[in-house]
Parts: sequence; structure tokens; C-alpha cells
Amino acid sequence: MKNIYLLLLCCISLTSCKKFIDAQVENAALGVVTEGQWKVTAFTKGTENKTSLFSPYTFQFQPNETVDAIRDSRVEKTGTWKVNIMARTITSFFNTSSEPLSLLNGTYTITNSSTTTVDASQTINGEVWVLHLDKI
Repeated sequence: MKNIYLLLLCCISLTSCKKFIDAQVENAALGVVTEGQWKVTAFTKGTENKTSLFSPYTFQFQPNETVDAIRDSRVEKTGTWKVNIMARTITSFFNTSSEPLSLLNGTYTITNSSTTTVDASQTINGEVWVLHLDKI
């Protein structure tokens, strides 16, 4: 009986430890994303290169899961964002139908990332949209 309690205690400890580590990884990622501004340096919608539409914008991700689209040193539009570390996705939404900000709406799968770059893509109606962000 004593062994069962010891085994149960070990399982609970391991589960708590894993949750703690996952939380630390998520907090570290949040810090990387929210410290500094980001710029879209490449964007393709299928075969169309839409990168130039993003040239006047920088983006500031906030810890409260909002993101500011900054143009000419002022916030033009605020949207929402959420990262899922385990699924390697980032979801964003700007309440607008106007390009280029509407192109960022949806759930992008992160295909490559570092502390200063993110590559992500999503497929809309069979068309692959590819996004590259750089920290500035």
C-alpha cells in the first residue's frame, strides 16, 4: 500500500513539473513576441506577392493578446492574437476586410522560428498563404 502512495505521489509530481515547464516555455515565448516590434518582410498569397502592401506597417504584440498595426508612428488598427506553443500556431484577427491587415486573419502554422524571425503559413480554399516576420 505504501508503494502505491509513493507511485501516486511521483505521478502527481511529474505532471506538476511538466505543467510548470510548459508554462515557463510559454512565458519565454510570450516575452520574445511582445518585446519589440515586428515587420512583415515577405507575404505571398498563392502565387501573388503581397509583401509591398505591408511596407508601411510594423506590429506590436501585447501581453494581453492584442496586436497593434502601426503606420506612420501611430496605431492604425488593433487586433487580437493568440499563440499555441504545443500546436505551433498563431491566430490573429483584425476586424477589417481591407488588405493588407485582413490577410493576417486566421490561424497560421509556424513552420520555422527564432527569437527574431517567424515563418508561418495557412491554406485558404486550397491556396497557400506564406508569411515571414522579422523583429526590428
